[in-house]
Amino acid sequence: MSQGLDHFLEHARRSTVLVVGDVMLDAYLWGRVDRISPEAPVPVVHVQQRSARLGGAANVALNLHALGATPIVLSVIGNDAAADTLVQCAREADLGTNGLVRSAARPTTVKTRVISGHQHVVRVDEESTAALDAQEEQALLARIRTTIAERKPNAVVIEDYDKGVLTSTTIAGTIDAAKEAGIPVAVDPKLRNFMRYKGVSLFKPNVKELREGLKVEVHGADIASVRRAVERLEQELRNSATMVTLSEHGMYVHDERGEHHLAAHPRRIVDVSGAGDTVIAVATLALAHGLPLDRIAALSNLAGGLVCEEVGVVPIDPGRFRQEAAAKAILP
Repeated sequence: MSQGLDHFLEHARRSTVLVVGDVMLDAYLWGRVDRISPEAPVPVVHVQQRSARLGGAANVALNLHALGATPIVLSVIGNDAAADTLVQCAREADLGTNGLVRSAARPTTVKTRVISGHQHVVRVDEESTAALDAQEEQALLARIRTTIAERKPNAVVIEDYDKGVLTSTTIAGTIDAAKEAGIPVAVDPKLRNFMRYKGVSLFKPNVKELREGLKVEVHGADIASVRRAVERLEQELRNSATMVTLSEHGMYVHDERGEHHLAAHPRRIVDVSGAGDTVIAVATLALAHGLPLDRIAALSNLAGGLVCEEVGVVPIDPGRFRQEAAAKAILP
């Protein structure tokens, strides 16, 4: 085991990270398909098991917790049965729930996946993507400012799933509060707010989000097109560093010191759900540790690939991550 990796993992265990964004409940119906419905040409799933997991920004928190960090989730959820289940799941995972603001005006986001064997059959989404109202915004921002003042976190990660929690007001307020406290901010964006994350420390879109956010032609196999898009992005956002996940083409990162293109690790890909959550969680811990961008990318790239070998949304396995990071000598 390298001394550098030991030091990083020990720092992770001492880190507190604020996770601000859209939390959701990932529900699962596990079963088998034996026949096609006589009513329509669709499979009939015989449900054998139900389960629920934390998703969205809460899955980022699970990944942070798996690596020993102390995550604090700050979000707005509904005042409904799904919210009760989400809170129960958080408590069972040893995550605090004081940062969750309840609202009677919006439902808790629930994504229900129907799975037969290892195959997704269908996903059903129950949600509202309407932006928070002014009262909800101020309630969330008050909790964010108080938490930063009281807990003095090592980093803030903003996880945007376009479900309405992140608005121009909550985004600007979160970034300003973090900057005033000298805390780095990492962002996993979505389309609606793509160009609102001004001056953050690390901006992590995937290639599709980069293409749609900038409205330019960019393809993961064409690094020159990625480079041009990132240059334009950084001119507009003035962010310190950019990390673009390129699916099977790996990862591209850029900051003032230069650029790096990392190939994807060969994996038995089963399910890519939640991989972005793992990538931003590991990247944020590495950012808080002060690692150079190429090492941040290498650790994050490894972590994202590992969770793709599991069915459903799952956090990183810390043992496997430690073992593979050591074997690849990512941190000498």
